[in-house]
Amino acid sequence: MSAAAGNAVRITEVGPRDGLQNERTPVPTEAKVAFVDALSAAGFPEIEVSSFVNAARVPQLADASQVFAAIRRRPGTLYSALVPNERGLEGALAARADKVAVFASASEGFSQRNTGGSIEEVLARFGPVVRGARTAGLPVRGYVSCVVRCPYDGPVSPAQVRSVVDRLLAAGVDEIDLGDTIGAADPDDIARLYDGLQGCVAPVATTLHLHDTRGTAVACAARALDLGVRSFDSSAGGLGGCPFAPGAKGNVATSALLELCAARGHATGVDAAAVARAIAPIVQLLRADAR
Repeated sequence: MSAAAGNAVRITEVGPRDGLQNERTPVPTEAKVAFVDALSAAGFPEIEVSSFVNAARVPQLADASQVFAAIRRRPGTLYSALVPNERGLEGALAARADKVAVFASASEGFSQRNTGGSIEEVLARFGPVVRGARTAGLPVRGYVSCVVRCPYDGPVSPAQVRSVVDRLLAAGVDEIDLGDTIGAADPDDIARLYDGLQGCVAPVATTLHLHDTRGTAVACAARALDLGVRSFDSSAGGLGGCPFAPGAKGNVATSALLELCAARGHATGVDAAAVARAIAPIVQLLRADAR
């Protein structure tokens, strides 16, 4: 790997999925399609388009199949989907998703409320999903939620995170995504997290998913860059939240992460002006409904 390549940062845009899932205002399918298409024009290497979960639990994303069917796919961009089980994988495969993500929690309280099962039960569900995705030739991302703090169980130790990461890697996932689901982390928490993962997974082999509940997400990203992390999730306009995590406000804004990377000399290949154009119609729609 060249020095330039080693300095590059990969940003996955999660606005269409994680950004919209908790919005009460119904976003029309055509608006979601336009959002994804505009984000594609910004040059992201990956866009998380939607989620094939039970529509009763996340009604905002009930139109995942229709969105996937209508988007214009840009060469060089992966269009991914979150899936909870084999049925979700079937939906993602039918929609021609380029990549799928499974999700576990480092805390029992959040696991029960988010997935209706214990950590052990959830991890057991992933075996058939990972095997099915591999048979179809799709890479699999493994999300780990609540890597710093749980809204139900309180502080989460790095050892708890490591246990789940070990299991996900053993199951055959291709990528580990560490989520500060409620935005509780400060930079020292990020350092402790990665210190606890030494010998299990290197910082450069992870993606970090930050929320900005307390206004610390950019500082956490800066510390992560210092530690060697080179892959992040972000959401255009800072949209986001989790229906099952009280107080989990927006994801780190894509624009803020791009500014940090530019200031640090990290290339992303993402057009910041195009990101601003992409989010403007969605913000207008959500504000109009709030009035």
